[in-house]
Amino acid sequence: MDFFFDLQLFAGEKTEEPTAKRRADARKKGQVGRSQEISGAFVLLSGFFVLKILSTNIIAQIEEYTVYIYGNLNQGIDVETVMNLFMGMVLVLIKTAFPVMLAIMVIAIGVNLFQVGINFTTEPLQFKLDKLSPISGFKRMFSKRSLVELFKSLFKIGIIGIFLYMYLSDEIMNMPEFIYLDLRSSIARMQELIFSLVFQVVAVYLVMAVADYAYQKWQTTQDLKMSKDDIKEEMKQTEGDPQIKGKIRQKQRQMAMARMMQEVPKADVIITNPTHFAVALRYEAGMKAPEVVAKGQDLVAQKIKSIAREANVPIVENKPLARALYASVEIGRIVPPELYQSVAEVLAYVYRLKRRYA
Repeated sequence: MDFFFDLQLFAGEKTEEPTAKRRADARKKGQVGRSQEISGAFVLLSGFFVLKILSTNIIAQIEEYTVYIYGNLNQGIDVETVMNLFMGMVLVLIKTAFPVMLAIMVIAIGVNLFQVGINFTTEPLQFKLDKLSPISGFKRMFSKRSLVELFKSLFKIGIIGIFLYMYLSDEIMNMPEFIYLDLRSSIARMQELIFSLVFQVVAVYLVMAVADYAYQKWQTTQDLKMSKDDIKEEMKQTEGDPQIKGKIRQKQRQMAMARMMQEVPKADVIITNPTHFAVALRYEAGMKAPEVVAKGQDLVAQKIKSIAREANVPIVENKPLARALYASVEIGRIVPPELYQSVAEVLAYVYRLKRRYA
């Protein structure tokens, strides 16, 4: 019993890598490989890093403002006092929170530019009725991508939860020591504990974010993969239908051939191989050198010689010259200098024949 595979059955499978046009069209629609996790990881890292650097100054600013508040409460509450307290609070927020917010904003923009570059599109914001369809909603909720995202979230929570438990289980026994410390020392100790915990958690989160970034890139490529039919259709849209283009090229060759054959009767001589090549030359007064008005190989060569016989154009057999002219001179170009002498000899012979018969 013989088995065979019909390759046409696989024509609709998404097996081909996406083309540059496919990627460009997807990019215009906002479909690019990017990871929210890696943005979040770098934002957390930058925010807490700046917070750690400025922590001493931030604590000093808050302490100074707290002293200022309690120092002015005994003066009574009026509009001016409330305004001064409010402006002081705004100033403290600017001094403490603004550097952290600025660092977070710069890092967030930088990470997004690194992932997708500059890509402004309103395509994802456009209203589409299928987004309101309950059936489409259920399909999105229980799609492969949604299940992967759910698994990623559970995995992330599990890993970070286990890491937090392991870290705090070692540190929780030291918590009662805070009772015996003064306020500054307890704040410093708590600050050290929090930053140590945060940076270790962010390091774990960053590793998972890098892995997610690689996965998102891979998944985007998988989503954009094309079938052989898709590639053929894209080629039709960008370059035109190959069959139509083939017919156009065939028509152009036919027209060029017809124009070339019309020039054969005007030639002074046909130089042949004698069977494989034929080159038609014409020379008129004032021309720098003889011009190739037609040339052909095999059947075209036979056609050129047939028209030449009908028009009484002399046919001269010269194998080396015929090959050289066919290989080195295009139609409508003049003979190169290295072939001047050979061509001149042929033309002189033809002119002598014409004078003899005249």
